[in-house]
Amino acid sequence: MFGIGMTELLLIGALALMVLGPKKLPDLARALGKGFAEFKRATDEFKNTLQEETRVAETKDRLLKEGKLTPPGAEHTFNPYVDGEIDPETDASVANKASVAGESAEVKKEQDTQEKADV
Repeated sequence: MFGIGMTELLLIGALALMVLGPKKLPDLARALGKGFAEFKRATDEFKNTLQEETRVAETKDRLLKEGKLTPPGAEHTFNPYVDGEIDPETDASVANKASVAGESAEVKKEQDTQEKADV
């Protein structure tokens, strides 16, 4: 234990008994025991947190390598309309959704036809 032998431990104990007295020595020993227990608990929690973070990072790396996870800001993300999975011209739900400007596709078509007629 810290390179302290039995004789050194007895000497430290005898000095503590003389300095603190027999009434305060058990309180000091109890406080030291609680302090060491709290320290051990904190180091165990820190160790578990590091292990959990390492496991999460390894899982993330594995999913990235397998292509099952796309990092934020990646150049290409899957879009069924862009990648040809869904044709926006024939998809009825797209015609009813708002366009980028916030107008429905039907209203946008009507405005386009009116503009062409005005020109």
